[in-house]
Amino acid sequence: MSVLNRRLPIPLYHQLKTQILQEIEAGRWQPDEQLPTEEQLSARYKVSKITVRQALGELANLGRIRREQGRGTFVQKPALEEGPRKLTSFTAEMGLHGMAATSDVLENGLVPAEADVAAKLGIAEGDQVFRLRRLRCADGVPMGLQTAYLPAVMVPGIEAVPFSGVSLYGVLESRYSLQPVGAKETLIAVAIDADEAKLLRVAPGSPGLAAERTTFLPEGQPLEYVQSTMRGDRYKIVLDLVRQP
Repeated sequence: MSVLNRRLPIPLYHQLKTQILQEIEAGRWQPDEQLPTEEQLSARYKVSKITVRQALGELANLGRIRREQGRGTFVQKPALEEGPRKLTSFTAEMGLHGMAATSDVLENGLVPAEADVAAKLGIAEGDQVFRLRRLRCADGVPMGLQTAYLPAVMVPGIEAVPFSGVSLYGVLESRYSLQPVGAKETLIAVAIDADEAKLLRVAPGSPGLAAERTTFLPEGQPLEYVQSTMRGDRYKIVLDLVRQP
């Protein structure tokens, strides 16, 4: 263990952040392993709990640790890198990262389409849509919340399907012979609200990525509209940019 140098012009919380980060990268604490408490870190490095809190806050903002209310602070798994990609299901996407995808179904049923959903799907306001809201997990860790809407007329009886261990795209293809071929997706940075934070096991106000996606059939007809909130500490967007001559 390195000793923090009070003679340096570098703030102690920054030195502590760097020290903890180096120990994480050296394997002292493994992903999902709990870190010592603030009191233990304060005693170990001979700094105040305020300094410890500042250091941990910066590490959390970097996505290297996560704080779980009532449980403690844990080393975070490296964020998944996402960039331009093929249109795939969450199950297939997690499989590409070597992770097992699971879902907790929060809502599953038919509802009248509100104006914004109807506009995205090209149907009339009030038409029946199938709404599926799920907590998406990878290796048992919450990754995001997704709510999918599909025109009910295109997927009769789909509300009877148990989606906790089933891919929506797999059901669409095998049961209804519907295969989306493209999508338009928009992402924005958000602060995760209290209700979603509880489900995602993060602190309220934690950074997140909100996405809206409309998927299309080969003839251009909208099939699905999805609203997602993904944990900002579990995803990062990586783009390869090429300068045009």
